Amino acid sequence: MYQPPHHREDDLGTQHQLIRAHPLGLLITAGDGGLIANAVPFHLNTELSPKGTLQAHLARANGQWREIEAGAPVLVVFQGADTYITPSWYATKRETGKVVPTWNYAIVQVRGSARTIEDPVWLRTQIGALTGDNEGDRAQPWAVEDAPPDFIAAQMKGIVGIEIDIETIDGKWKVSQNRPLADRQGVAEGLAAIDRSEAAEMADLVRRYSK
Repeated sequence: MYQPPHHREDDLGTQHQLIRAHPLGLLITAGDGGLIANAVPFHLNTELSPKGTLQAHLARANGQWREIEAGAPVLVVFQGADTYITPSWYATKRETGKVVPTWNYAIVQVRGSARTIEDPVWLRTQIGALTGDNEGDRAQPWAVEDAPPDFIAAQMKGIVGIEIDIETIDGKWKVSQNRPLADRQGVAEGLAAIDRSEAAEMADLVRRYSK
């Protein structure tokens, strides 16, 4: 991933925070079947390896797990907030006119040793953890135990677990750090005026990385 120094984000805690906030990762493998990419929700476990371990499951009918079992290299991409940035928000536009549009985004890329897991105890733990990650804030959260045990057991037969110990993790926060302060302030104000959650999230990132 191309990473100018002012856009690098090397803090592991910040990288992990993005993964937890945007857990639907793009799982990419390069094996005998060529390049394969699937969107997969991940649970991040920070207790199993120094940089964290990603846990997920694939449908047994999805042949990507066989590529992983055969040792195919794995890349997982987690996309955070992203938004178009109009040069109309820049003070520099009014001063010189020498500006162009761009796109702001926050992204994390993970590489590591991947393995497949078919142990039913592991699978039950993984789906429970993944459900908890996404149901925890609900007033009446759904739990796996709410479904009949025989139904869950039958569903589990149709999935294969994936576990990735993170070996390298790269973060890129392209949030207007390369612009003059007045331009950054204009971007944050312009984004804040848009009634869209991703715009508000990006406005907050621009402000935080301007300090």
